[in-house]
Amino acid sequence: MAEQKYALLEAVNLALHRAMQEDANVVVLGEDVGVNGGVFRATAGLREAFGFKRVIDTPLAETMIAGLAVGMAAQGLKPVLEIQFLGFIYAAMEQLVSHASRLRNRSRGRLSCPLVLRSPMGAGIRAPEHHSESTEALFAHIPGLRVVIPSSPARAYGLLLAAIDDPDPVLFLEPTRLYRMNPQPLADDGRRLPLDSCFTLREGSDLTLVSWGASIHESLQAVARLAEQGVSVELIDVASIKPLDLATLEASVRKTGRCVIVHEAPRTGGVGAEIAASLYERVLLDLQAPIQRVAAPDIPPPLYRLEQLYIPSVEDILAACEATLNYA
Repeated sequence: MAEQKYALLEAVNLALHRAMQEDANVVVLGEDVGVNGGVFRATAGLREAFGFKRVIDTPLAETMIAGLAVGMAAQGLKPVLEIQFLGFIYAAMEQLVSHASRLRNRSRGRLSCPLVLRSPMGAGIRAPEHHSESTEALFAHIPGLRVVIPSSPARAYGLLLAAIDDPDPVLFLEPTRLYRMNPQPLADDGRRLPLDSCFTLREGSDLTLVSWGASIHESLQAVARLAEQGVSVELIDVASIKPLDLATLEASVRKTGRCVIVHEAPRTGGVGAEIAASLYERVLLDLQAPIQRVAAPDIPPPLYRLEQLYIPSVEDILAACEATLNYA
């Protein structure tokens, strides 16, 4: 099958079309997802292709949207709900934490909750603070929830299809900064990607650079800059931050002896801290330098004039890598 180029946003739309064609139980719901095709147009064309019974425009009521999706999932449908921005998700947390995540355990396996919650996340598009948050760590803490963050069109396509297939709830968080960046060849072949695996984007021997989501963009630039200096960096896209593929991370850090973790979320309590703690438990005696974290400061996302000071930059990543490489 010939491969066309798609941006991450288009890959999400392509995967939704594919999933709805393959399975009549897949339904899409959320604010403006039908007539308008979603705030970023991720659901464009779905209403025309599959009708108003499977592509449902809801009121502006996140609690209701999530509760409705839990009920649908418990009764055999596969709802894919959209929360317009991650900063609007908090009204839905009661349903996600107290019901969606616990349904299989509460019913002793009699019921499952195969819903996917999609939401844009992160800064970099000149939006207000509630449109620019990266709070993935809140959900990674909840047993029973998967949290997936794609960083390329191919991973968005394959991971979203796998998330829709999964019998348990998945938060599928899409970095808005990457939505229309760097279209890449992608075949609409229905191939699923594993939900519980890291992706090694570059092989290396001197240092392991770990990241996910939008920060993969800056991480790739940092790797290229370090390669010009003769430094061999292994770049790992975590992709699934819950559950974590610690086996891949451990093997890489054992090989390189050095590790830098990069994420756009605030530093304190971030997923980077969990990765660092887990690696210290497993590979402490193989480390040649302390693990470094590069993250946003512990403040709300600022307005756009200060956005680029808030988002971890290539220079921030390079400084952490150089400190790790030069540690004595």
